[in-house]
Amino acid sequence: MNGANPPALDDLVDLLGRWASGRGPLYLLLAARLRALIDDGVLAPDQPLPPDRVLARRLAVGRGTVVAAYDLLQQEGRVLRRQGSGTRVAALHLPATRTADGVVANPLLMHILHPPDGVLLLTCAAPHDPPPALFEAYEEAGARLAGTRDLGYQPAGNPALCAALAAYYTGRGVPTTADQILVTTGAQQALTLLAGLLLTPGDTVLTETPTYPGALEVFRHAAAVIRPGTAEDLRERPALAYFVPTGRNPGGAVMDTAERRRLAALAAEHDVPLIDDEVCAELSFTGETPPPLAAYERGEHLISVGSLSKLVWGGLRVGWVRAAAPLVSRLARLRAVHDLGGEVFSQLAAVALLGRLEEVRAARVRTLRERHDHLCAELREHLPSWSFEPARGGQTIWVRIPRGDADSFAQLALRHGVAVAPGRSFDPLGRHADRMRLHFLFPEEELSRAVNNLAAAWVVYDGAARPPSRHPLVV
Repeated sequence: MNGANPPALDDLVDLLGRWASGRGPLYLLLAARLRALIDDGVLAPDQPLPPDRVLARRLAVGRGTVVAAYDLLQQEGRVLRRQGSGTRVAALHLPATRTADGVVANPLLMHILHPPDGVLLLTCAAPHDPPPALFEAYEEAGARLAGTRDLGYQPAGNPALCAALAAYYTGRGVPTTADQILVTTGAQQALTLLAGLLLTPGDTVLTETPTYPGALEVFRHAAAVIRPGTAEDLRERPALAYFVPTGRNPGGAVMDTAERRRLAALAAEHDVPLIDDEVCAELSFTGETPPPLAAYERGEHLISVGSLSKLVWGGLRVGWVRAAAPLVSRLARLRAVHDLGGEVFSQLAAVALLGRLEEVRAARVRTLRERHDHLCAELREHLPSWSFEPARGGQTIWVRIPRGDADSFAQLALRHGVAVAPGRSFDPLGRHADRMRLHFLFPEEELSRAVNNLAAAWVVYDGAARPPSRHPLVV
């Protein structure tokens, strides 16, 4: 280079700015800044990045820092690294765009922020049809709210809902008091608060694979290192563990009692905080709700997260954390900094819904089982080469295609009027390229139309692998 830096390198260094000024390992800080530049479209698809040694020398860091940052971004599908051809930004099919006010719209959010017209969205798994019980619950909430004299700022949650949730867990074999409950704006906020409180940059989070992509995004945002594994890996004492024992997203698996007991015991033995995601706990197809992990072990390490968004309706943004009282108190203080507490009217409606939980659950599970069976039958008839295991709970099935990759097929399916969630989104290392998640929440006629459109796309799909695309946020 004759002592001079090429302009592209200088430009990149300027864009990186004060990338090393945060907390945590340097490679995570560098990866975070490069990730933002890629997601915002500042670094264009197929743009080459400087070689490891060149960038390391320019940034005055060890080559291992740049290699680790590039490797992490490659696992996420944001860059491509090939022997002899260097590192390039992945050729994403859904580049970041800016709205009229100049704010970057992350492609991960596009199908939620701007749903495409005329497309059956199999990407977002939440009930589309609010049940009659929800309207009745809001009527009851209105009557309860009448005459109330209260500021309405309740960071830990409305006292009536905290008490109702404490009774709910006590009834499931986990004695709970109201001060062990934090009400949140959905389970996603619960995960975000827990990550913000329990993780520091560079900490390791143990997850199943495949698993809920929304949780993976939360942990990435916290600059954690996500490691896929099993209960046995708790012996290595990660900073946090995240498991979904019932109705696991994406395949609808239900963990048996022996496995639950072992998972809880290992978390207790090795003192690992373990998030038990119970968002789909009430959606087991047996009609029985398995106990939370906290029913098997006492202690401060087991944390339950729940929500009404899957059981009742996605727009009912009421979730919660059930944990030891000291942790809940810390979470409430953190939550107060963000929004001073959730909307009270919906929380009072949640109290009414918990009072008729059996009725609501029975109706939802009956509908889900019927639609699940219909989707499975349609897939077997129209796409017999695809393989899957029927779900045992939850709202989704995990499908394997026999050729090509789900990323490229998803692009073709979108042109046939169906949006699907490719498998890479569900793995912290970007694996499961031959898988996709399909939900069975639509009425049967819409599910049939979706399968017919997928079958039409499959007929013309050539099976050619293409660069991984950025996927809409899937829930």
